[in-house]
Formats: sequence, structure tokens, C-alpha cells
Amino acid sequence: MKSLLWSLIAAMSFSSAMAEPTATGDLGLVIERATGSVLLVDQSDRASLARIEGLGDLSHASLVYSPDERFAYVFGRDGGLTKVDIVTRTIANRVVQAGNAIGGAISDDGTLVAVSNYEPGGVRIFNADTLELVADIPTDSKTIGLVDAPGRRFVFTMWDTGETWIADLSGDLEITKIPDMGDRPYDALITANGRTYITGLFGEDGLTALDLWADNPEPIRVLPNYGRGQKEMPVYKMPHLEGWAHTGGEFVLPAVGHHEVLWIDSDTLQESGRTQTYGQPVFAMARPDGRHVWVNFAHPLNDTIQVIDTVSKQVIHEFKPGPAVLHMEFTPRGNEVWISVRDAGKVMIYDTHSFEKLREIEADSPSGIFFTARAHKTGL
Repeated sequence: MKSLLWSLIAAMSFSSAMAEPTATGDLGLVIERATGSVLLVDQSDRASLARIEGLGDLSHASLVYSPDERFAYVFGRDGGLTKVDIVTRTIANRVVQAGNAIGGAISDDGTLVAVSNYEPGGVRIFNADTLELVADIPTDSKTIGLVDAPGRRFVFTMWDTGETWIADLSGDLEITKIPDMGDRPYDALITANGRTYITGLFGEDGLTALDLWADNPEPIRVLPNYGRGQKEMPVYKMPHLEGWAHTGGEFVLPAVGHHEVLWIDSDTLQESGRTQTYGQPVFAMARPDGRHVWVNFAHPLNDTIQVIDTVSKQVIHEFKPGPAVLHMEFTPRGNEVWISVRDAGKVMIYDTHSFEKLREIEADSPSGIFFTARAHKTGL
């Protein structure tokens, strides 16, 4: 009798689970920076599903996803590392691992989560399942530009010392240190194939690249003195190189302190063009097919977006979604773009071909938007 009862309970549970499956591929999270919460959203329904609270200071927050798209690892400015279960819509685990953090990455096999810190500096690496500390890497510097690289590696750069380190955790921890990357590197990116790492420089014009396929990677100067001869301008907000664009055979990067984006041949790393923009660009993001690049701008011109055609390198569309446009995220095939407009308290959704606004979603001071498709991309 008991056997029959348990069989019936198991069958009912199985039927219930089958009746309400949870698919994660259509989901995403929006950072609500003022309230320490994230908003779970559905791309197809263009709707919010739930608010998850208790994530600490999210004034400069980012996140990465586990390979199965179920868990998001949210990096807060207060040093908090929060593991969010988007299926159960709850916080699965949380640790405060530093005093001031600036982002993180997840290893290519999904087993390690690394966090980049300003205070006390350095990188700390955690077990993705339990959030137990695996490695503590002090650097005596503010640490920026942390990305994942193939082979269970992390690459990061030091603001104070101008070094880039490669931490290899494929076995026992091994660190390769590369000096002379430049004056005050402020952010970095890695290409989708994991080969080229590029860091932007705040203390001097130009960027520095590394070929991670080389046996002994050495700094490669890119666009040295690109602003020479131009009037220096105050920098209202540091651009985000992780909001870079790679279109065909070119990188498109925001210029520090200038009203322009820079085009670089991805094979030769030589300048291939410039496009004058409305303001100082913060993010220059390519639509997934690479045909258009969408650009937003620093305060006080942060109410505007420009769209650049990558063939002509000309601005083809400009519009004003509202006050304080902070971030953009394309749906995986690029048919829509979701835009956070912080001071309007909305996420606005646009058709990327007609530029028609499709819907608005209420959100509390929204900033970063992260769809689960990022789980399958290097550097995101």
C-alpha cells in the first residue's frame, strides 16, 4: 500500500513538473541600482516576472550566468557576490568578499567565479556551486578588466601598476605577469575566440593589446596618441570597453574624452576610421548581425542614442529615449534592443530595424540588462 502511495505521489509530482516547465533561454535580469534588487524579465512577453531583493549595493553592478542559464552571479559594488536562482526566483547564496568590487567573470567550464576588487585590490576566486573561496590573488592595486579566457583562465589588469596578469587554474594556480601595459588601464575586453585582450588607457591616448595565443604574450600598442592635436575635454564617465563592438573585421571602441568612436582593423590592429558622435560614448554595442552599432553617451548628454551603419561608418538614426540612458542589451538574434532609462524608471524596448518603440517595463532606477544568452559567450 505504501509503495502504491509513493508511486502516486511521484507520478503527481512528475505530472506537475511536466505541466509547468521552466525554460530559461528567454529570460534575463535587470539591475535595479538604487534598491539592491534585480528584475526578472521575459523577452518574448516583453514583461517583468519577479523582483528579487537583498543584493546589497548595486550602484555599479554586473553579472554572469552559469552554463545551464539557471544561476546568475551578481557582482555588487559593496563587494557582495550573490548567486541568484532565476528558476525559483530566490537568492541561493551570498558572500561579501571585499570592501569595493568592480565586476567578475565565470570560467569556461562554469565551475569557478572570479571577482575583481578595488578594496583591498586583487582577485578572489570562488567555487561556483558553494561560493567557497578557492584562490585569493592579491595585486596591491585596483584591479580592472577581469575576463574569462579559454582553458580555465582569467585575465585582469592593474590600474596602479599597469600590469596584466593571467591566472591559469587548469591545474595548480599559475600566474603570468605582463608589465608595461600602459598608464592607468581603466577597462578591458576579450574577443569571442579568446585570442585578443585589449585594455584602454586613461593616463595616455591609445590602447594595449595582448595575443593570448602567443607562448609569451607581449604588449602591442594600438592607436598611440589618437587624440593628439585635439582639444582635451573633461571625462564625465569612463567608457566601458566591455560594451565594445566587433563587426566583420573591425573593432568599434569608445574614445576617452572625445566625441567619437574609433574603428580598428581586427587583424592589423591599425586605425580604419572614426565616427563623430553626439557626446562622449560610454557603450558602443553591435547588433548581433554586425550591421549597426548603437551608442549611448555620458552625462550631460545621456538622454540620446545614435545608431551607426558599419558599412558607411555614418550615423543613420538618432533618438532620445529619456533621461539617463545607462545600458543596452540586444535579444540574441538582434531583432530588438532593450534600453535602461534610469531617471524615467523604465526599460524601453525597440525594434532594431524600424526603430519603433514596442513596449515599456517599469523598473526602479534600472541600469545593466543581462539576457541568459550571455551564458554561452566568452567575456560576457
